[in-house]
Amino acid sequence: MKIAFLGTPDFAVPSLQLLIDRGYTLALFTNPDRPKGRHGALTPPPTKELALRHGIPVYQFEKIRRPEGVAALRAFAPDLMVTAAFGQILSQENLDIPPMGCVNVHGSLLPKYRGAAPIQRAIMDGETITGITTMLTEAGLDTGPILLQEATPIGENETAGAPFERLATLGAQLLGKTIDGLVAGSLRPVPQDEALATHCSMIKKEDGRIDFSQSTAQIHNLVRGMNPWPTAFGELEGVPVKIWETRKGKEGSFGPIGQCVIADPKEGLFVQAGDGLLEICTLQFPGGKRMEAKAALRGRPLAGKRFS
Repeated sequence: MKIAFLGTPDFAVPSLQLLIDRGYTLALFTNPDRPKGRHGALTPPPTKELALRHGIPVYQFEKIRRPEGVAALRAFAPDLMVTAAFGQILSQENLDIPPMGCVNVHGSLLPKYRGAAPIQRAIMDGETITGITTMLTEAGLDTGPILLQEATPIGENETAGAPFERLATLGAQLLGKTIDGLVAGSLRPVPQDEALATHCSMIKKEDGRIDFSQSTAQIHNLVRGMNPWPTAFGELEGVPVKIWETRKGKEGSFGPIGQCVIADPKEGLFVQAGDGLLEICTLQFPGGKRMEAKAALRGRPLAGKRFS
């Protein structure tokens, strides 16, 4: 079987690896190399690195829906197309090329969290369960009929990195079952319930700004969802501070919103939020390293200072 794989970031790597291990004839379609790091060196997508190690042809397009992208797909003539965190919208012309259609590996339990960053958004919303959906791709954004789904819990203090890795692996496993079911003719696509659909947008750095008037649960979920990227932050008397890890503390009012009510190397750092104290466990000051708050407090007297 010839499969065109359309995927870009780390999330897509286990799915591509599964197809490689199964011995399919593959071609990778991915986004162009992007500048990365302090010096802006052009860096290939993780899927491209994997494909090149295995001698798989790689095609890179800003927009695969343009004529040159369509022509490249048509020239490869895949039996099936698979997408996983590709980051582009496919045209109907793209989708009409493979006779077996296009399977998408999506990091949510559709129809909830259609769109970009579903794992982060689920954590930011305080969801306790997420999962993987394989679906038949349509021209709409994650609107196609569902093929298979599998759920996984989200821990109370889990940051986005852990479910991301777990779902990437789970996605590959579910992709294998999906392809087997399509070949056997045993899968029956189930239309999504539009009444239950929710949408999520791309994550931007500014989304990580903490509003300390919110509840401790809301802030804690934001911090978890923004870890490892782009990281939640607050301004401590004009100084931007990255907040990596938090815990919910005592309920009640112990000072003005945003004030460092407790700032002790032994007790820790507790900030007044909308409904109680929020413990800041790990943080990072400009130009410094990520460190535990208790260690940071040994050299920084923060008691009484306020986040805005």
